[in-house]
Amino acid sequence: MTVDYTNRNNGQSAAQSTGYDVGLRGYMLKVYNHMAAGVGITGVVAYLVSQSPAMLEMIFGTPLKWVVMLAPLIFLIFAGGKMMTMSTSAARTCFYGFAAVMGLSLSVIFLVYTGASIARVFFITSATFGALSIWGYTTKKDLTGMGTFLFMGLIGIIIAGIVNIFLQSTAMHFAISAIGVLIFAGLTAYDTQRIKEMYFHFPAERLGNAAIIGALSLYLDFINLMVHLLQFLGDRR
Repeated sequence: MTVDYTNRNNGQSAAQSTGYDVGLRGYMLKVYNHMAAGVGITGVVAYLVSQSPAMLEMIFGTPLKWVVMLAPLIFLIFAGGKMMTMSTSAARTCFYGFAAVMGLSLSVIFLVYTGASIARVFFITSATFGALSIWGYTTKKDLTGMGTFLFMGLIGIIIAGIVNIFLQSTAMHFAISAIGVLIFAGLTAYDTQRIKEMYFHFPAERLGNAAIIGALSLYLDFINLMVHLLQFLGDRR
């Protein structure tokens, strides 16, 4: 069964509009639930690994660390684009597996920053993310142009980050973190609006996959926003 996109967009009767609003709310709720589950999996895995010297030594004391560090990027390149064609359950499993691997790579933050400051930054990130996501959902302004600009900025800080691995410049590191906060704050609003629009442009049988793909986008925005905020607000051990 396919979706009548014309009626969805026009909303010719109050009954139709109410039905579609309910459908949209249900769809967005799935997006946020999947995203929250992903963040939770990452946090639990990161904490548990950080509490195990044997696991830390196995991961970061051997060449396995490169596998763990590169695995999320490899996933996004080779599996991210295929999630729409998978079954919904397979896409969900793939996303949660990705979140677990991210937890492995992020476990070091518990060694660098105090637990209290990580918790504090987590709540600050949650409040910031929530406000920006609500704005992206409710604004009537088209954020498409902003998305293009933010994507270019994202590529820029990735390249700068790679260069700074060799330069080890404190000033550049600070600039990358500051720009990163701004970019992922903007992407949170942009992605929320884009995910909302996906509801109107995908057939009903694919909305489950669309919700998981949307959750992945917001998950990445949240995790990156928190990591960059930690650079400023985290208390180092």
